[in-house]
Amino acid sequence: MKSRQTPPKIQPQVLDFKPYAAGLSIAEIQARYQLNRVIKLSSNENPLGLSPLVQRSIEKNAALGFRYPRPGSPDLSRALADFYAIPEDRFLVCNGSDEAIDLLMRVLVRPGKDQVLACDPCFSMYHLQAKLCGVAVRRVPVNPDFSLPWERLLAEVDARTGLVFITNPDNPSGFTASRDEILKFAEQLPASCFLVLDEAYIEFADNLDQISPLQNLLKLDLPNLIILRTFSKMYGLAGLRVGYGIMPPEIREYLLRVKSPFSVNILAEQAAIAALSDQDFQGATRETVQNGRTYLSRELTRLGCRVFPSQANFLMFQPPGSAPALFEGLLEQGLILRPLGSYGLDNFLRVSIGKMSENQALIKAMEQL
Repeated sequence: MKSRQTPPKIQPQVLDFKPYAAGLSIAEIQARYQLNRVIKLSSNENPLGLSPLVQRSIEKNAALGFRYPRPGSPDLSRALADFYAIPEDRFLVCNGSDEAIDLLMRVLVRPGKDQVLACDPCFSMYHLQAKLCGVAVRRVPVNPDFSLPWERLLAEVDARTGLVFITNPDNPSGFTASRDEILKFAEQLPASCFLVLDEAYIEFADNLDQISPLQNLLKLDLPNLIILRTFSKMYGLAGLRVGYGIMPPEIREYLLRVKSPFSVNILAEQAAIAALSDQDFQGATRETVQNGRTYLSRELTRLGCRVFPSQANFLMFQPPGSAPALFEGLLEQGLILRPLGSYGLDNFLRVSIGKMSENQALIKAMEQL
C-alpha cells in the first residue's frame, strides 16, 4: 500500500494549519454518556433561543429559499442604518463576523509585507485567518488581571502594522475597556493602521454609551476605525450566520468588490431584520443574562472559584482544583462548559450564562463534585 503524500500544490501555510476548535455539541455528549438531558453552556449562545418574531419571519420567507439573495444584503443594511441612525453606506453585512474578519485580512494587509496585531489570548479567528492569508501576527500578552495592555500594544505598532484587533468585551476573559481608552488608543495609531473593534458581546454590557464609540461614530474623526458586530449572541441567530461591519464607505466599497455576492441567504437577512425590531426579546435576553451573570458570579465565588469580572454573556473562572477534571466531571453529568486550553489557559473554564434553571443545575452539579 502506497503511503499518502502531500499534494504538490497545497499552499505551505495550510500544511500545519490547526482548524478552529469549536465547543462540544449536545448530540456528542448525549451519545458519549447515554444522557437524555444535556445543558450546553459553552458557546455563548442566546439562553432564550430564537425571538418569536424571528421564527415567524423564517416561516413566512421559507418559500423564497429557491431564490438567490440580493448582493450586499441591501434590506438589512437599510434596517441597520435606521436602527443606529448611521448612513447605509457604512454597513457591510456578512456571513457572520467571521467573514468580515476574513475580508479585512484579504483586502487591508499584504501577505509577506504587512502584519496583524492582537492580544494574547484572543479570539482564535484573528490569527487563523491571518495565517491562512499568509499574514504574520504579533500577539501582546494581556495584563495579569486580563485588562488590555494599551501601551505595550502601541509600542508594537510600526509601519508594517495593517490591522489591530481589540475585542470588547474581551473573549475569553469578559474584561471590558472604556470608550475613552479605546478612542485614545485609536487616535495614536498611524493613518495606515486600522483598529478593528470586535463588539460581538457589546449588547450585554452595562452603560453602553461609556463603552462603545458607535453612538458617536459620525462625530469622530477616526477614518481608521472599523467596528464589527454580530447577530449570533444577543439576537440568537448563531445558526443562521449574520454579522456586519461598520466602516468608512470607501473601505466598505473595496470589501464589497471581493466579497462573495450571495454569502448571506434570504432567510438569514429577513430573520436579522425581524430580530432588530423585537425589542421585547432583546430586553428579556439582557435581563436573563445580567441576572444570571450576577447569580453565577456569586455562587462560583462561594464555591472557591476565582471569577473574573465580565460584561459579556459568559464568565471566565478558575476553580480551586483541576479545571480539566472539573470539566470532565461536569460532562458526565450532562453540563458542557468551555475549557480554555486552546487559549493557553489550562486551569481556567468559561461558562455561558444560561436560563436560571440551567445556571442552578450547574451550581448543584459543582457542589456535588
